[in-house]
Amino acid sequence: MGDKAHTHPGAAGRAQAAGHPTSVRNVVLVGPSGSGKTTLVEALALTAGAVNRAGRVEDGGTVSDYDDIEHRQQRSVQLSLVPLEWDGVKVNLLDTPGYADFVGELRAGLRAADAALFVVSASDGVDGSTRMVWDECAAVGMPRAIVVTHLEAARADFEEMTRVCAETFGGDDPDAVLPLYLPLHGPEGPDGHAPVTGLTGLLSRKLFDYSTGEREESEPDGERLPPLEEARGRLIEGIIAESEDETLMDRYLGGEQVDVETLIGDLERAVARGAFFPVLAAAPAADGARQGLGTVELLDLVTGGFPTPLEHGAPNVTTLDGRPRELEPCDPDAPLVAEVVKTSSDPYVGRLSLVRLFSGTLRADQTVHVSGHGLADRGHEDHDVDERIGALSTPFGKQQRPVSHVIAGDLACVAKLSRAETGDTLSAKDDPLLVEPWDMPDPLLPLAIQAHSKPDEDKLSQGLSRLVAEDPTMRLEQNQDTHQVVLWCLGEAHADVALERLRGRYGVQVDVVPHRVSLRETFGGRAAGRGRHVKQSGGHGQFAICEIEVEPLPNGSGIEFVDKVVGGAVPRQFIPSVEKGVRTQALKGVAAGHPLIDVRVTLLDGKAHSVDSSDAAFQTAGALALREAAVDARIHLLEPVAEVSVLVGDDYVGPVMSDLSGRRGRVLGTEQSPGGRTLVKAEVPEIEIDRYAVDLRSLAHGTARFSRRYARHEPMPPHVAERVREEARAAS
Repeated sequence: MGDKAHTHPGAAGRAQAAGHPTSVRNVVLVGPSGSGKTTLVEALALTAGAVNRAGRVEDGGTVSDYDDIEHRQQRSVQLSLVPLEWDGVKVNLLDTPGYADFVGELRAGLRAADAALFVVSASDGVDGSTRMVWDECAAVGMPRAIVVTHLEAARADFEEMTRVCAETFGGDDPDAVLPLYLPLHGPEGPDGHAPVTGLTGLLSRKLFDYSTGEREESEPDGERLPPLEEARGRLIEGIIAESEDETLMDRYLGGEQVDVETLIGDLERAVARGAFFPVLAAAPAADGARQGLGTVELLDLVTGGFPTPLEHGAPNVTTLDGRPRELEPCDPDAPLVAEVVKTSSDPYVGRLSLVRLFSGTLRADQTVHVSGHGLADRGHEDHDVDERIGALSTPFGKQQRPVSHVIAGDLACVAKLSRAETGDTLSAKDDPLLVEPWDMPDPLLPLAIQAHSKPDEDKLSQGLSRLVAEDPTMRLEQNQDTHQVVLWCLGEAHADVALERLRGRYGVQVDVVPHRVSLRETFGGRAAGRGRHVKQSGGHGQFAICEIEVEPLPNGSGIEFVDKVVGGAVPRQFIPSVEKGVRTQALKGVAAGHPLIDVRVTLLDGKAHSVDSSDAAFQTAGALALREAAVDARIHLLEPVAEVSVLVGDDYVGPVMSDLSGRRGRVLGTEQSPGGRTLVKAEVPEIEIDRYAVDLRSLAHGTARFSRRYARHEPMPPHVAERVREEARAAS
């Protein structure tokens, strides 16, 4: 790798549709915000000839999205695809957001890719979120490599960062994380900093100088050989340790010289199967230069060492009724199976769906079956529908380059799939299938909204449905208890982007209002009530009297109605009417307007009139009786309590447990988890964890995750209940 002679490929670097799965590499870039992922993508596009100078598409100098500040901001929070061509191989680079709030876009990129480039800043190091994504990739065996950026920073140290990466990512085998090249430094400047001007190939023993803007190859002088040989020896041993030839290590230790071609072959195979993780360095090209430092070496690694789609297993596939279906490995002639990994709206062509093909061939104007299941709890309806797709294209910046077809293993954009949403499956209309969905993070930050005006109210429903269709990590809730519209998001930035898209893309202005949790009421002791509804206004009057007793029941009992009327005081036909009135009033509440639960209501006595009694009159009397019983009774305000599980690094267990206790939580226990992490389990009132998604990220520096599920309602402490009642009175 890195030993080939390369010339600037010019327009050849502009990738079209792939001809065979073996000529495709799908690579996702992973790293925190500010690590340089997007800059690296642009540098690779420049080196490959997809652009003719930084920020310009090679079509007569038209400014691409890479020069568009607004589009750069959009790309920072969403998955974007940049296809290019290198040595006859189409490379689909999937640039993912670095912000934790947009991990859904990252997961989509991981699903669409066959290998991952982890981008690490030499000046900032490795953050907790990046370590967590590395572990996710390791769990599924995804091949990975590491790219160190920002080598121009004054405190950048490639060798130290390589050591940190080996320690962080290597686990029990740090020798599986080793550099393929060492930086070549130029003369020191006035500040004492020696800039990186090139690379030294450890396997080839060649120098690759980028200082002129062109990659120039030469032999190292004697001063560079000792450190080169030491690092080279470690690399060779690391490669041989992962070799499929079990005799190679013994032969090497016995003094046999292993030729470079054998080492490169073993390296490529080890990288492709996710057993060896090379570290490389890269930097963007200087103004006027055509090649950024390390970009040639990185492209060689991607095309030579990363697996083809044929080597990366497809996700599980079933029929629509759940029967497993075996897929041929990435066969263009097999039945169509593709997945929508991203949905977006373009002002000129409408809805665009970025799809990854796992099987078959997709053609323009083809009719396909669209299947979507499993996200009904997030506002996505299940659907099965045939649709005729529009044009097929490969994106580059704002441009869409038309293609006639797309084969298995490749990615492309499909226009005008009006029903398809992110996560949906496209398959043959006569053989509909369903791809097992990827793991979606659960949105845990509520954003309660309401239309700003009547015109906005008319457009709100459609705008929200389009919003959640594009983003499966967002959940739409129409809360029947609080009567609020709630968007559940992954964090504050996610919420801000949602509001901006509603306003800018769908023309809907909304107001954010305080989020309310679903409170309940119950009786704190026995109470009696008498409901008297007697009216005479000409003609038939209204006459109904009933007497009830209310007593509390254990948690989870609901409303129990008991008839103990004797002697026909309340005619049998009106007893269901009393019950209906009681239950209707219970839903409305008896004290603070929250539903009443966990009580037994016993009908003891009453009176009726032979002419004026009616179903409606006894319903009213039942409601009045329940309200009267509540007047002198102790009414408890109940709040929902959630079971919370927090997976956090061992270093932050103490602060997390202390914080949960401060939220009126009860810590139930802890469990050790792999990777130096602990699972903390607790029960916490939901009113106390409204913003826990934001607070936990700050508390644990982005290294923790949590889940929550409703456990039960239980009485609020009196001082908290009084505060809630005061807030309700003030709001009314």
